Amino acid sequence: MCGIAGLIHKGKSSAVGSEMTAMLQALKHRGPDSTGYAVYGTPTEGDFIMRLKVAEAEDRAKGRGVHQLIRDRIAVVEEILKEHGAQVKSKDAATEYALRYVLSMTGDVAAMAEHIEENEGVEILSFGNGLELIKDLGDATVVSEQYGLTGFQGTHAIGHTRMATESDVDIKSAHPYWAFPYNDVSVVHNGQITNYWIMRREMERKGHRFMSNCDSELLAVYTAHNLANGVSLEDSLRNSIQEIDGVFTYLVATKDQLGLAKDTMAAKPLVLYESDDLIAMASEEVAIRAILPEEIDTTDPYDEEVRVWQA
Repeated sequence: MCGIAGLIHKGKSSAVGSEMTAMLQALKHRGPDSTGYAVYGTPTEGDFIMRLKVAEAEDRAKGRGVHQLIRDRIAVVEEILKEHGAQVKSKDAATEYALRYVLSMTGDVAAMAEHIEENEGVEILSFGNGLELIKDLGDATVVSEQYGLTGFQGTHAIGHTRMATESDVDIKSAHPYWAFPYNDVSVVHNGQITNYWIMRREMERKGHRFMSNCDSELLAVYTAHNLANGVSLEDSLRNSIQEIDGVFTYLVATKDQLGLAKDTMAAKPLVLYESDDLIAMASEEVAIRAILPEEIDTTDPYDEEVRVWQA
């Protein structure tokens, strides 16, 4: 079933971490397996933020030996950062297996990221200037508290509560998704893509990487490919309705935009609220009312509807 949510503030920062937590917690019944956030803060010129994980549930089930395994993987990552000329300005660990680096570098970012992901068990969750992607097992409150999201200030965010139906219950199969080579793109999706494998092979032939077998990751790769080749976000969303088969509603965020697309049947729900200052949307209205308890008017986007908002 899954639940998706998005919000964007026009012209100001807000407590998007706590706002998205409230929205996703209201959607907990739609997906108890995992929760994910893509939050967008104010970029610092020249800095990159890298979020990555170095273990999955199956690693952590190995017992005491996993601690050394994790330390070894982190050491390899940091050696690769040095090799590519990346300066670590700060490093934080929300959990033993989930790390956040602030980096300064001028080299080939994509080459470095690919080098890091050659190592078993290591996955970059996001790499960007404003984007920070956090996802883990548990509901929104658990994940938010674990990763210290309540104090996060930013302009926009998307999020997802997942009920696993066709792939594993693990971090790599959780939403949101990010993809090379477009630094600050993230995607959440509710639905099923029926031409996933055809589209995936096409993207792989073009040199793109996939880290899971979840069909939703295709939307991130597809969007990143289009944006990197000069296609606008609005055109990418419109093209996807014709090129991607299935039933879907999905949200895409970039460094300064938030967009939505619904398929031709509009079978997957989305409720939308718009004001002069705030746009909020979710699979159910209860999520919007979690941050706007006063009387509000909402609408349901139509089939094949595409919208894009600017931060």
